[in-house]
Amino acid sequence: MPSRSEIAYFGAGPAPLPTAALEKSAEALVNFEDSGLSLAEISHRSPTANKILADAKDALATLYDIPTDEYDVLFLHGGGTGEFSATVQNLVGAWIEKRRRKAVAELGEGKDAEVLDRVRREIEAELKVDYLVTGSWSLKASQEATRLLSAKYVNVAADSRKSNNGKFGKIPDEKEWKLTPKGTAFTYYCDNETVDGVEFPGFPKSLESTGGSEDDERIVVADMSSNFLSRKIDVRKFGVIFGGAQKNLGITGITVIIIRKSLLNLVPPPTFLHALSPVIPLSGAIPPIVFSFSTIAANNSLYNTLPIFNLYVATLVLQSLVSTWGSQKVSGQEAIADKKAALIYGALDAFPDTYHVVPNKSVRSRMNICFRIISGAQTNNEAVPDDGREKAFLAGAEKRGLLGLKGHRSVGGIRASNYNAVSEENAQKLAGYLVEFAKA
Repeated sequence: MPSRSEIAYFGAGPAPLPTAALEKSAEALVNFEDSGLSLAEISHRSPTANKILADAKDALATLYDIPTDEYDVLFLHGGGTGEFSATVQNLVGAWIEKRRRKAVAELGEGKDAEVLDRVRREIEAELKVDYLVTGSWSLKASQEATRLLSAKYVNVAADSRKSNNGKFGKIPDEKEWKLTPKGTAFTYYCDNETVDGVEFPGFPKSLESTGGSEDDERIVVADMSSNFLSRKIDVRKFGVIFGGAQKNLGITGITVIIIRKSLLNLVPPPTFLHALSPVIPLSGAIPPIVFSFSTIAANNSLYNTLPIFNLYVATLVLQSLVSTWGSQKVSGQEAIADKKAALIYGALDAFPDTYHVVPNKSVRSRMNICFRIISGAQTNNEAVPDDGREKAFLAGAEKRGLLGLKGHRSVGGIRASNYNAVSEENAQKLAGYLVEFAKA
């Protein structure tokens, strides 16, 4: 039986975790700090749980330079997929509440019928949610928005398949995006597409704030599930950032949300939304209570039972990053992520007759490296995968302790996920095997 140190795991999620964090978590699962209780047995409303929650928030705020006077950090259930729905319901509700308040201010108190009629007309004429579809997860997110709201209110501002022969693998030039000019409820994009190996090189210029009126402000929502904590970001450019924990943060079971506090105050009265139901489905503007961002924030992420053990694992990971990188913060981890990705991509690019990297070079993910094994040079810019050689590659990798390399079932091929806990040594092992296989 191999030891943990002999295995190099490149699975896409659940993903590898720092061994030190796992070892400390294992102790806490049996007997937390000599309390005689497992951390999984301790109340989520206890002082212990509250301290773990505070420690997690503090470490995350340190790493990302989160302005805590302007933003809140929430931990809840549902994973990234749950936030596809919750984002729609919370932010469409916020859009409606902005317009309800403006109507009340301009029409006066007690004009309920007039206010309702005005907001109803504004919804039908102006409400949009914008989606940039650049891979499997952003496609799922846009489909969920359509399911909740109806296609009438969903604008797919970019679909990378249309400029890439029907396949994901590029991000269309921003000049081709058809963003709603102003006043959207939000604009969503997936910063890193886990399945397709596509990552935005940076924050899109088209989504930068123009300094216009509050009504025209573009609320940017980013799913960072699979590149969270892997590079520096400017939190102030986003309305909402969310991600499932099981890539770079911890274990499955919690989701982290960084949200602008001003959005938490925009919650329309349920009776007002009920009255709007002829023009907008209630499913698109009223979240279940456990996915209500304002409710979760008001209760310090403890409205219902938060899995504190899962949060503890994430806290250890966060604190380890703070300790490791000090003043460099996330930038220190970013440099390592870039170096590991360069090792692997360098080995792939050195053998173009053996390997075909799926996404365009300009948008290659540093976290999920997707490639196919081919036989001979490409013809007409089309790579023909060799299934037999891919099976042989995976079998050889497994013998060498290189695990988790099989591509997602929807696209096949090979995928090496280069998350934070993948060591530079293990990235080098994979690069070495890529060279060995290509020369065999």
